[in-house]
This record gives sequence, structure tokens and C-alpha cells, in this order.
Amino acid sequence: MKVKASKDVEKELKLEQDVSFKKKALEVTFAQIDKQYGNGAVMLLGQTAKNKVEVISTGSILINQAIGVGGFPRGRIIEVFGPESSGKTTLALHAIAQAQKSGGICAFIDAEHALDPRHAANIGINIEDLIISQPDYGEQALDIAEMLVRSGAVDIIVVDSVAALVPKAELEGDMGDTHVGLQARLMSQALRKLTSVVHKSKTILIFINQVRSKIGGMAFASKETTSGGNALKFYSSLRIEVRRIGSLKKNDIVFGNRISVKIAKNKVAPPFKKVELDLLFTEGISKELDLLDACLFYGIIKQSGAWFSFEDKKISQGRDQALVYLKEEKEVTKKIIKALEAEMALRGSCDYKNIVAETEDFGDVTDLAEDTE
Repeated sequence: MKVKASKDVEKELKLEQDVSFKKKALEVTFAQIDKQYGNGAVMLLGQTAKNKVEVISTGSILINQAIGVGGFPRGRIIEVFGPESSGKTTLALHAIAQAQKSGGICAFIDAEHALDPRHAANIGINIEDLIISQPDYGEQALDIAEMLVRSGAVDIIVVDSVAALVPKAELEGDMGDTHVGLQARLMSQALRKLTSVVHKSKTILIFINQVRSKIGGMAFASKETTSGGNALKFYSSLRIEVRRIGSLKKNDIVFGNRISVKIAKNKVAPPFKKVELDLLFTEGISKELDLLDACLFYGIIKQSGAWFSFEDKKISQGRDQALVYLKEEKEVTKKIIKALEAEMALRGSCDYKNIVAETEDFGDVTDLAEDTE
């Protein structure tokens, strides 16, 4: 027994010596790396990692909740894709509006040359402070994006859209010329350069992308794909699919769309969550109807048929009346928001204070609300 105990002690001493030697070797190696590449080139994850992901709100309670961290994560590349007129650009513009409210600086690279300043202003963007670029070709757009990211001063950069990032060689060629894979190579090269600087600058880089029909492939596979090759799919930390699923009508007049938002890829929280919300032509994401849907999900507001009730009191019949009610009855709206915050905190919802929209965002009744009466 004594012999066995002696051997165990020897093993422990040898193990301690090995660990001590490895630690010293690692310290020397760290010092060499820092000397060659600068401080912070290599470090222990526990010394720098933060449990809380820094985010900027999307402007929607439902989308913030679906993402899982309360908004768009800083220092990440994000792809928003979907068919035409589904609300992709509007979603990006809402994020810009939220960043500006917090004093952030934002840029919009309008490769499609289609940004409407009036629509942006209606969403809540201060267009006087919005940096805008309308590049002539793809390389110019991506170079501008890289320079803005490297400045470290810009909080959100939106590139609209990947499909419009036409390589210079294609523009200088004739109609009908074949240019195989030029755009895909351009995107792959740009993303290799952008990924690290986006992370260091904590900039949110949003690429808006279109979908195309995919010819051939397996019968069970998706019949659609996005523009610009596969690089953006791999480099994106967050991929959001936006689709129009219906129209909002009042007296046969269409005043908005019902859209679905699916988190197709998520590196900061569990993926594949899906939400539905209302997009109004006059103001983008309806904060009131977004609040209504969130309260229905958490049981703050009850629905029975077409009637909605809060604290056993009926507040409206139909979503159009709910929109008007939540805009007009500001004290009740504040009470509903507090109840939602309390319920989300009770359930442990991530960053519920960031997920829930600010009370002052719920403004006066708009022309749209008057039209829906």
C-alpha cells in the first residue's frame, strides 16, 4: 500500500511540473506573439468574453425576440433576403432609425439607386445625418463600405443590394457578354477582408439580397437561391428571410402588408424562429400592432373572436381599431408595455428592456389611422 501511495505522489508531482512547464512556455509564446503582432493578438477567452451581446434594436419587439439577443448584434455581418417588395429595405431602415435615436452614425450604400428620402423620414430616420453613397459599380461600393467600417465611427452600414453590386468588368463590357462568377468572386474577396474589421469596429454590416429561381437540383431541395454566390451565407452571423404573406385592407384599400420574418441562420442564439408582423406603407413596421402581437403571444392581451381585451376590459374590435386605440390611449399603452416588460422579465426573455420599444415611440394618430376609422 505504501509503495502504491508513493507512486501516486510521484505522478501528481510530475503532473504539476508538466503543468508549470506548459504555463511558462505559453507565457513566453504569448509574449512573442504580442511583440510581433501587437497586444491582444492572442488571449484567453474568459479574460475578454462578455456574456451580454451588444445589440441595436430592429425596431420590432417580435423580431428582437426572434433573434434571441434583443436586436442586431454589433460587430457582425447580417444578410436580409427575400422576394421583391417584401420589406427587406424597410427592416434595415428601422434599424438605422433605432441607432440614430441612440446617437449612432449610420450609412446607406444605395447600389440600386432607389432609396426614397420621404419613406426613410416617415420611418423615423433623420435624413440630414444619414450618410449615403450611390456607387457606380460593385468594387466601388465595397471599397466605400470597407473604408467606413475601418473608420470605427459608423454603427450601421446597409448595402442595398448584393444583386446590384455589378463588377466593373461587366459594366464596361457589351450587352450579351458572358461573365461567369465575377460577382461571386468579388463578394468572396470583399467578405474575407471585411469580416475581421467589422468585428473590431463593432459595426453592423447589413447586406440586403434578392432571391432567384434555381434551375435543376433535387426535387426536395429549395427552388430558390440568393444572389452573389455562397460566400455571404457562410460569413453572415445572422440571415433573415423576409416574405410577404398577405395584404392589409380597409374598405378594399390596401394600406400595408402582412410579412413573415424567419431567422434562417443565427450564430448568437438558437435559429429558425419565425414571426409575423404588419408593415404599413406610411410608417413601416407598425409599433402598435407589433406591440399587440407581442402581448397576444405573452398573454397580456386576450383575443376572443374579433375582440381584444386587456385586464378583462374590451379595448377594440378588429386589428384596425386596435391600431387606433393604442395610438390614442397613451396611458393604457404605457400600462400594457409595463405589463409586457414584467411578463418577459418573469419568463427570462433575453434583454427584455431592449426588446420592448420605447414608450415615446408610440406617437399621435397618423393619417393612416384616421383613414382606417
